[in-house]
Amino acid sequence: MKTIVALVDRNRKLFFRDKGMLLTSLITPIILVVLYATFLAKTYKDSFLSALPDTVHIPDELINGTVAGQLAAALLAVSCVTVTFCVNLTMIQDRVNGARKDFNVSPVKKSAIYLSYFFSTVWSSLMVNGLTLILCLGYIYKMGWYLSATDVVWVIVDEILLVLFGSTLSSIICYPLKTQGQLSAVGTIVSAGYGFVCGAYMPISNFGEGLQKGLSYLPGTYGTSLIKNHMLHGAFGEMAAEGFPEEVVDTLKSALDCSPVFRGQVVTEHQMVIIMLASIVIFGMIYLLITNIPERG
Repeated sequence: MKTIVALVDRNRKLFFRDKGMLLTSLITPIILVVLYATFLAKTYKDSFLSALPDTVHIPDELINGTVAGQLAAALLAVSCVTVTFCVNLTMIQDRVNGARKDFNVSPVKKSAIYLSYFFSTVWSSLMVNGLTLILCLGYIYKMGWYLSATDVVWVIVDEILLVLFGSTLSSIICYPLKTQGQLSAVGTIVSAGYGFVCGAYMPISNFGEGLQKGLSYLPGTYGTSLIKNHMLHGAFGEMAAEGFPEEVVDTLKSALDCSPVFRGQVVTEHQMVIIMLASIVIFGMIYLLITNIPERG
């Protein structure tokens, strides 16, 4: 255990010492913040208003708070996963600069080496996304704050689950890569595509029926829905307190992917948590399995 802790600390220091790696990991949240604030905010607001009946009037502050919560949830849902691919550059760099050869001839077990990569990815990603969460909460506070302390705690739990999910997924995908160019290519593909397939850039409810069914089998869909539920819980509660019909609130929840459907059944928040935990465990077992396969060369 001491060896793993020492290696995790070493990987963490390498990551934060390398300004290029740190900047790369921060680029995704920064770009998403600018993208959401300048372009998607109006799109989200128009989509939100279009889901409301003409007879329903909603205060501007509640509209802005709801849109801000949706934007923050989408940003964190993407960032928590894509940042882990940037952090995993340490694994690739060790192969490129020959550090792995030194590890291979040392008494350090192979399992300890790869567990240290995983735990350092989780730790560094949590630090980067923790800063992103603070920025998101500040943005929500400015636009319209409806979150309770319990909601914030749940959002933090959601963020941890998404980082663990992203860390196991990125560790599996990054394991066979040999160069930084390969990881950069994979990271670009993930950054560009993950936001769409998880429903962050555009609610899955806006997609075609066939695509909705296909995406319902991806665990990332429920991670995004989970954080949206907790980010918007206070706003939906305020709508109910304002006297909004229950049908209208339910329609908004469905439109914003807060009530995902799997094979005709609405998935509850507890079921989403179970899905995420199960995915983390399964991906973690796959990672442990492939890292125990003898390496060539």
